[in-house]
Amino acid sequence: MDKVNRVASENGVVIFSKSSCCLSYTVNILFQELGVTPFIYEIDQDPEGKEMEKAIMKLGCNTPAVFIGGRHIGSTNEVMTLHLRGALIPMLKPYQGFN
Repeated sequence: MDKVNRVASENGVVIFSKSSCCLSYTVNILFQELGVTPFIYEIDQDPEGKEMEKAIMKLGCNTPAVFIGGRHIGSTNEVMTLHLRGALIPMLKPYQGFN
Protein backbone atom coordinates (compact mmCIF):
# COMPACT_ATOMS: atom_id res chain seq x y z
CA MET A 1 0.00 0.00 0.00
CA ASP A 2 2.92 2.33 0.67
CA LYS A 3 4.06 2.24 -2.94
CA VAL A 4 0.54 2.89 -4.23
CA ASN A 5 0.16 5.87 -1.89
CA ARG A 6 3.63 7.20 -2.76
CA VAL A 7 3.05 7.03 -6.53
CA ALA A 8 -0.43 8.55 -6.13
CA SER A 9 0.82 11.44 -3.98
CA GLU A 10 3.82 12.21 -6.21
CA ASN A 11 1.70 12.61 -9.35
CA GLY A 12 -1.43 14.71 -9.84
CA VAL A 13 -3.53 12.22 -11.79
CA VAL A 14 -2.60 8.54 -11.71
CA ILE A 15 -4.12 5.51 -13.36
CA PHE A 16 -2.91 2.20 -11.94
CA SER A 17 -3.44 -0.23 -14.75
CA LYS A 18 -2.44 -3.42 -16.43
CA SER A 19 -0.89 -3.08 -19.87
CA SER A 20 -3.70 -5.06 -21.50
CA CYS A 21 -6.57 -3.16 -19.85
CA CYS A 22 -8.86 -1.47 -22.40
CA LEU A 23 -10.77 0.36 -19.65
CA SER A 24 -7.56 2.13 -18.61
CA TYR A 25 -7.17 3.25 -22.19
CA THR A 26 -10.71 4.65 -22.13
CA VAL A 27 -10.12 6.63 -18.92
CA ASN A 28 -6.78 7.87 -20.26
CA ILE A 29 -8.44 9.12 -23.47
CA LEU A 30 -11.15 10.88 -21.45
CA PHE A 31 -8.53 12.65 -19.35
CA GLN A 32 -6.52 13.58 -22.46
CA GLU A 33 -9.65 15.11 -24.02
CA LEU A 34 -10.17 17.10 -20.81
CA GLY A 35 -6.62 18.49 -21.06
CA VAL A 36 -4.95 16.23 -18.50
CA THR A 37 -2.10 13.82 -19.13
CA PRO A 38 -2.35 11.19 -16.40
CA PHE A 39 0.59 9.21 -15.10
CA ILE A 40 -0.08 5.62 -16.16
CA TYR A 41 1.43 3.07 -13.81
CA GLU A 42 1.42 -0.41 -15.31
CA ILE A 43 1.38 -2.66 -12.25
CA ASP A 44 1.91 -5.79 -14.32
CA GLN A 45 5.31 -4.37 -15.34
CA ASP A 46 6.44 -3.92 -11.72
CA PRO A 47 8.03 -6.74 -9.69
CA GLU A 48 5.88 -5.56 -6.74
CA GLY A 49 2.77 -5.46 -8.93
CA LYS A 50 0.93 -8.32 -7.21
CA GLU A 51 1.25 -6.59 -3.84
CA MET A 52 0.15 -3.30 -5.40
CA GLU A 53 -2.87 -5.01 -6.95
CA LYS A 54 -3.82 -6.46 -3.55
CA ALA A 55 -3.52 -2.99 -1.98
CA ILE A 56 -5.74 -1.51 -4.69
CA MET A 57 -8.29 -4.29 -4.18
CA LYS A 58 -8.36 -3.47 -0.44
CA LEU A 59 -9.57 -0.02 -1.47
CA GLY A 60 -12.52 -1.78 -3.08
CA CYS A 61 -11.29 -1.27 -6.60
CA ASN A 62 -9.95 -3.27 -9.50
CA THR A 63 -7.75 -1.88 -12.22
CA PRO A 64 -7.88 0.68 -13.50
CA ALA A 65 -7.63 2.47 -10.18
CA VAL A 66 -7.73 6.25 -10.52
CA PHE A 67 -6.22 8.73 -8.08
CA ILE A 68 -6.55 12.50 -8.38
CA GLY A 69 -4.50 14.70 -6.08
CA GLY A 70 -3.41 11.66 -4.09
CA ARG A 71 -7.03 10.71 -3.39
CA HIS A 72 -8.51 7.43 -4.57
CA ILE A 73 -11.41 8.17 -6.91
CA GLY A 74 -12.31 4.65 -7.99
CA SER A 75 -12.35 2.77 -11.24
CA THR A 76 -13.88 3.44 -14.64
CA ASN A 77 -17.49 3.49 -13.41
CA GLU A 78 -16.76 6.05 -10.71
CA VAL A 79 -14.78 8.27 -13.10
CA MET A 80 -17.55 8.18 -15.70
CA THR A 81 -20.21 8.85 -13.06
CA LEU A 82 -18.26 11.88 -11.82
CA HIS A 83 -17.92 13.11 -15.38
CA LEU A 84 -21.63 12.72 -16.15
CA ARG A 85 -22.50 14.60 -12.94
CA GLY A 86 -20.15 17.45 -13.87
CA ALA A 87 -17.88 16.80 -10.89
CA LEU A 88 -14.82 15.45 -12.71
CA ILE A 89 -13.68 18.59 -14.53
CA PRO A 90 -13.42 20.69 -11.33
CA MET A 91 -11.32 17.90 -9.78
CA LEU A 92 -9.00 17.88 -12.81
CA LYS A 93 -8.74 21.67 -13.15
CA PRO A 94 -5.44 21.96 -11.20
CA TYR A 95 -3.85 19.39 -13.50
CA GLN A 96 -5.01 20.62 -16.89
CA GLY A 97 -2.16 21.49 -19.21
CA PHE A 98 0.48 19.64 -17.14
CA ASN A 99 2.21 16.37 -17.97
